[in-house]
Amino acid sequence: MTQRPQTIQIFLPDGNPTSIKIADLTNRMIVAVLIPRSKLTDCGVRPEVRKYGIYFLFGVDEDKAKPISYIGETEDCFERLKTHNKSKDFWNYAVVVTSKSNTFTKSHVKFLEHVCIKTANEIGRYDTDNLATPAKPYITESMEADLLDNFDTIKILLSTFGFPIFEEIRKSTTKKRDLLYCKGKDATAQGEMIDDGFVVIKGSKANKDETKTAGTWVTGMRKKLLDDKILVAENGVYVFAEDFVFGSPSAAAAAVLGRRANGWTEWKDKDNKTIDEIYRVDTIVEVTET
Repeated sequence: MTQRPQTIQIFLPDGNPTSIKIADLTNRMIVAVLIPRSKLTDCGVRPEVRKYGIYFLFGVDEDKAKPISYIGETEDCFERLKTHNKSKDFWNYAVVVTSKSNTFTKSHVKFLEHVCIKTANEIGRYDTDNLATPAKPYITESMEADLLDNFDTIKILLSTFGFPIFEEIRKSTTKKRDLLYCKGKDATAQGEMIDDGFVVIKGSKANKDETKTAGTWVTGMRKKLLDDKILVAENGVYVFAEDFVFGSPSAAAAAVLGRRANGWTEWKDKDNKTIDEIYRVDTIVEVTET
């Protein structure tokens, strides 16, 4: 989907900004409902969750480097979520996506499930709890075009809720001059500032040894990366097997250097400017009196 300005309407049914949220693009026929797990019972009265739809579960596993998602489809989203509330432990939030006009059928939601699981696995931001990607159901060419348009809307709404599961980690427009570098002992890593964090690029090399003062947070984080095979041992160093998004430049630098690090000074561009110098420059606003 081409990036362009969008108007998103978010309704708070109980007035609490940390509770249930109902969001839609004002000119689209898709509505998304964000449900904190603690509010699942309260959400049962909402008509948006009592019909055909696709749903997402989001959470974390302390032993995993990436957040976790589960994607499914059903004819009654609320009833299915109640089942998952008993059977799945990892999730903290659910998002239900349905049609405002109640036009989704089983074929519609099965196709969207197929596209969503396939795309989530290709993007790789989240570990999916789905065992496999379901087969693509047969639908007409015109219906597929409409549903792919729906998928673009789902992508926007999920990112608005804070779950960029379908967002490319690195944009194809990224130029070499925008890359940042972190070096130390055996480490030579490349990275990039992105909207929701800092990405270390596939092929980057990290120090294998950690300093004595690295601390449990750094060693624990690197262990998760190793366990999930995001970092792999190769020729005396650790190599990033895929692009990986960290929550901050400092977390990225710590993973690369094997020690506590201030990423705002460790990451530098090709001219040796730190990202502190690049992104934290003072902005002077000139005011003209009239």
